[in-house]
Amino acid sequence: MTTQHETSSPHSNDVHVPRPLAVAAAWSWRLLVIIAAVALLVTALRTASLIVVPLAVAALFTALLAPAALWLAARTPLSRGLSSLVVLLGAFAVVLALGTAAAAQLASGAGSMRTSAEQGFAKITEWLRTGPLQLTSAQLADYLDKARESLKANSSMLTSGVLSVGTSAGHFLAGMLICLIATYFFLAEGERIWAFFVRMLPRPAQAPTHEAFRRGWTSLGHYARTQVVVAGVDAIGIGLGALVLGLPFVIPLTLLVFLSSFIPIVGAILSGVVAVLIALLVKGPTVALLMLAVVLLVQQVETHVLQPFLMGRAVALHPLAVIAAVALGSFLLGIVGALFAVPVLAVANSVIRYYFRQEPELEEQPEPDPTEVTVPE
Repeated sequence: MTTQHETSSPHSNDVHVPRPLAVAAAWSWRLLVIIAAVALLVTALRTASLIVVPLAVAALFTALLAPAALWLAARTPLSRGLSSLVVLLGAFAVVLALGTAAAAQLASGAGSMRTSAEQGFAKITEWLRTGPLQLTSAQLADYLDKARESLKANSSMLTSGVLSVGTSAGHFLAGMLICLIATYFFLAEGERIWAFFVRMLPRPAQAPTHEAFRRGWTSLGHYARTQVVVAGVDAIGIGLGALVLGLPFVIPLTLLVFLSSFIPIVGAILSGVVAVLIALLVKGPTVALLMLAVVLLVQQVETHVLQPFLMGRAVALHPLAVIAAVALGSFLLGIVGALFAVPVLAVANSVIRYYFRQEPELEEQPEPDPTEVTVPE
């Protein structure tokens, strides 16, 4: 006959703990370990951001440019390395040309923009006096004095920010160089680099890991190309609206909208605010309202047409998941986290779905034999 003591050891103390409490405790320490691991990962990413961010940007560029490089290598006598170099230099030339055009327009229109801004500020002040708010001159003067005091109080912060521009510019140039070099090698020898890391895993895990992340890489490519289309539609729509309304700096504003559109939700709002503020300062409240209508129209087209039909098919992510990922990424890593939150989530979604066999086409396939599946050379 077995006694209670014999059946309960080696966990004899657990018999006095209610099962719900034991389950809650087991979940709690595991969650604490996960939170600690995530905290260490975020700290490591912040510490090595000068290397990690350029490599992450290079991965996005590679996913975007890889089809063009493969097409050029297949249909021309050029090797894979030369095709990758041609595609990379062509993309860099396009970006450089657009940046030069934007800088030239900013430089040529700075003087007229200042005059227009002063006139627009006078119009806004007059509207605040005579409009629905009916602010008096004393109230306006008081608000301006408070703004000046706030600038003086934060002058040290502004000065330190200006002094750090040189360091930031140096980091930007170094990061851009790392990004270009990494993009070239990812395009030219990405399969070999990936195979090197896969072979470091235990042999039974090599084939499943390769297949899972191959699907994740496909999702990343779909996301990058679809996001370029979405950002292009946003930029063209708002840029045309600014051109029709006669706003200055159309090219820089269009580039700003295009680049900010890669940050879901937040980027579109910020670029729209900039466009409306320029219209308000230069053309007055009426044109600003028209510009606001253009921004809202473009964003509605993106939200109700482009995102469901293009982005939804590309990454298969629920809008709530996108919002949560952007919010969490921006909270942990700032603008960099907001930029990479959705692509990381898209890759993770594809990888996890493969491991849990949630894709219908994977369920119909037989289990891969690790001894027969080989990673690419």
